[in-house]
Amino acid sequence: MAKLDLKSLPPYARIIIAVLPAIVLSAAIIILMIRPKQKEIKTLDAQLDKQNNEIAIDEAKVAQLASLMIENKRLEIRWEELKQRLPEESEVSGLLKQVSDRSLSAGLDMRSWKPGAKRVYPGGVVYEIPVSVTVQGTYHDFGGFLSSLTRLDRIVTVNNIKMGGAHTEGESSTLTISFTASTFSAIPEKPGPTKKGGKKS
Repeated sequence: MAKLDLKSLPPYARIIIAVLPAIVLSAAIIILMIRPKQKEIKTLDAQLDKQNNEIAIDEAKVAQLASLMIENKRLEIRWEELKQRLPEESEVSGLLKQVSDRSLSAGLDMRSWKPGAKRVYPGGVVYEIPVSVTVQGTYHDFGGFLSSLTRLDRIVTVNNIKMGGAHTEGESSTLTISFTASTFSAIPEKPGPTKKGGKKS
């Protein structure tokens, strides 16, 4: 077998032969070790990004939950305050009598008073109990009547106001005024299931 005489080779050939093993070794390391690790790193980076996104979403949900719990507590307190202004069903007739008395005290002449059937108010937590009323009196007297209702401890609303039939007597002009006065009462909570012995759960 002929021996390779490196000294007889040109300088560039000797340089190539000298660095070739290092190049081959570097290429082998890159192909066999570094590239697979780079792919693994990219995969891990993608998984880390996904986990970070999930963590951010969960943290946002936790923050929102805390805010919702605070709002829910505020609404519960507000509801308890409003319930104090809702008469019990047994008190409704007395409250409506106060409304009638205040209309008379304001100088209005009561023409008709027709209680309507109670109905569940939108939302499902209170009953609305309406009364259709017709009175006669001046615009000023009716304004005084409405103002007096705002001083009641209980909630009373007035809507569907209609005015007409103006009649002048002396210096005053009376009107026929019809409206619906409504009050509200809380819907009683249903009793829980009873256990044997008659005790509620």
